[in-house]
Amino acid sequence: MTVETAVQDSVAEPVQLKAKDFKGKVDPDWCKGCGDFGVLNCLQKACADLGLRPHEILTVSGIGCSSNFPGYFNSYGMHTLHGRALAVATGAQLANHELTVLVTGGDGDGFGIGGNHFTHTARRNVDLTYLVMDNQIYGLTTGQVSPTSRLEMKTKSTPFGSVELPINPITAAIMNGATFVARGFSGDAKHLTLITKQAIEHKGFALIDIFSPCVTFNHDNDYPFFKPRVKKLEDEEHDPSDWKSACEKAMVWGDTIYTGLFFQKKGQPSLSELEPVLDEGGPLARRSLELSQDQSQMIIERMM
Repeated sequence: MTVETAVQDSVAEPVQLKAKDFKGKVDPDWCKGCGDFGVLNCLQKACADLGLRPHEILTVSGIGCSSNFPGYFNSYGMHTLHGRALAVATGAQLANHELTVLVTGGDGDGFGIGGNHFTHTARRNVDLTYLVMDNQIYGLTTGQVSPTSRLEMKTKSTPFGSVELPINPITAAIMNGATFVARGFSGDAKHLTLITKQAIEHKGFALIDIFSPCVTFNHDNDYPFFKPRVKKLEDEEHDPSDWKSACEKAMVWGDTIYTGLFFQKKGQPSLSELEPVLDEGGPLARRSLELSQDQSQMIIERMM
C-alpha cells in the first residue's frame, strides 16, 4: 500500500469516537447520586455508538439543574430561556436540518412553563430528540411541587400535600402528535442507551421522559421507589404502533411502572420535510444571504 492510498483510506474511514469524546469541558455540578449523571453517560454512549461527531450535534436546554447539560456535553450548545428550549431548537433545526438536534431539560421546564411549546413541537413533528430528566420536583429552586409531582406530595410549596393531579407526559405527547414516545430510567443505563439511540435515529419528534431521581429534594420518588417497579414494555410484547395500548400502559402507575418505547409512528413527514423551501439548495444556514456588504452592515447596525 502506498502512502497516498493509506492517507485516502484514513480520510474515508474516520476513527470511531468513544463515549469519552463527548465529555464537555465543564464538569457537572449536580448533587452526588443525581439521576442526571446517568442520562449524560447514556447520551454520550449513544452518540458514540451511532457514529455521530460533536460538530454534527446541537444540544439546546432551558433552565434547571438538568438544563446545564450543554456545558457537560461535547457538541454545539445553547442554554436558553426557561421553557423555551423547544422553540429555539425548532428554529435551529429548520435553519440547518442536517444537524442532529437534542433538547435537554426537566419536568418543570418542559411540562410547566414550556408546556405550550411541548404541545406544538409534537404537533408539528419537528425532527429532534427531547430528553426530559423527570424528577417530579423543582430541584434548582430547592424542592417545590412540579407538574409531575404526585397527588398529596409534600414539598416546600405544598407543606400539607399537593391537591393537583400530575400531568402524564406519555399520553400528552401521543395525543399531541409526537411520532416517537418513550420512557426511560436513569438507573438502567443499558436500556436507556438503547432507547436514546432509537430516538435519535427516528425521523420526527421523539420524546423520552426519563425518571431521573433527585436525591436531595425528592425522597418519595427515589431509586428504591423505582427499581422494584419499573418493567420493560419489551417484556410485555407491546406493539408500539398501537396508540391505544400505549396510552393504557402509560397510565399504569403503582407496583408496576412501564419503561421503553410506548408509541412510534413511522413514515410521517417531519416539519423540515414538509417545508418546500428546504427541498433544494441544502440547509438555510449554508446558503448565501444575497446581501451586499452595505446591506449587511446596515442590518447589523440596526440590531446593535
